Amino acid sequence: MKKAIFIFSLIFIGFSAQAQEMKTVKKKKNTKVAFKVDGICGMCKKRIEIAALKTKGVKFAIWDVKTHQINLILDERKASLNTVKQNIANVGHDVENFIATDKAYNSVHPCCKYRDSNIVLDHEGGLKKKKN
Repeated sequence: MKKAIFIFSLIFIGFSAQAQEMKTVKKKKNTKVAFKVDGICGMCKKRIEIAALKTKGVKFAIWDVKTHQINLILDERKASLNTVKQNIANVGHDVENFIATDKAYNSVHPCCKYRDSNIVLDHEGGLKKKKN
């Protein structure tokens, strides 16, 4: 009887260990990721890219002013995607589920106030003075 319980326990432990192993997701060394980040100009571009690159594990970061998309190459073993997003929000830019605090947003240059529709229009040429 003791042998049967012992053998049953070993089989149960073996299946449990195998199930745990299957649940473990291997973290990749070079993961390509893209997501949206709010911003409107070249100064925003520099600030966003530097914030991403200063995150340990980020190998490449480029943000497009027109599409507002940042493309990253990330070592998932060293940093998580949420850490990168939080670091970008910390310098004043809204990222998907991470909204920059008012203090961080107010620290950006006045021409980078992407939440202000007049400043956005100015960058698009909508508020340029007409020449007579």
